[in-house]
Amino acid sequence: MRTILLAILLLISSVVAGDLVPWKGKKLQYHTISYDKNQTGFVRHLKLYEYPSWVSKITLRNGKELYFSSPKSMFEVYLHPGKWPELGLTQESDFKLILVTDFNTLKSIDAKGAFYVYGSRQISPAGDDLPAFASYEEAKKFAKKYNGRRVLSFDKISLALINLLNGSI
Repeated sequence: MRTILLAILLLISSVVAGDLVPWKGKKLQYHTISYDKNQTGFVRHLKLYEYPSWVSKITLRNGKELYFSSPKSMFEVYLHPGKWPELGLTQESDFKLILVTDFNTLKSIDAKGAFYVYGSRQISPAGDDLPAFASYEEAKKFAKKYNGRRVLSFDKISLALINLLNGSI
């Protein structure tokens, strides 16, 4: 009986921790996005320190680091790298590491494992945007609090969505 009870408790704790729920993705590793008061975003050239909950960063294979004032700006480069030919991006492997800031904790997380809220009342310095979260649960709480329409994983964000957020459609 104890063995069965222990097995049930382990199963429940795994589900609660997200280990067995496929849409939760892998556990995120935390990284650091370091910048000073002079660092500006690549796309919109805004001072990053003024908007810490929105900062994103792409490190390229060639070592170049690109900083962004919002996840939306980061996705603009990631999804349409040809718009910036000076970067010399030709394939997916040109991107070494993509980081976003968790909106609640201000910790830097791997963008590909993060969850993004579309359509909330919270806007970034770049306008309508996609606040990022380390967990699906936190993204859902935020969406509920700020009337977010959907919680999206990295692979569900398209250039069409970014264009819509930018008012280009």
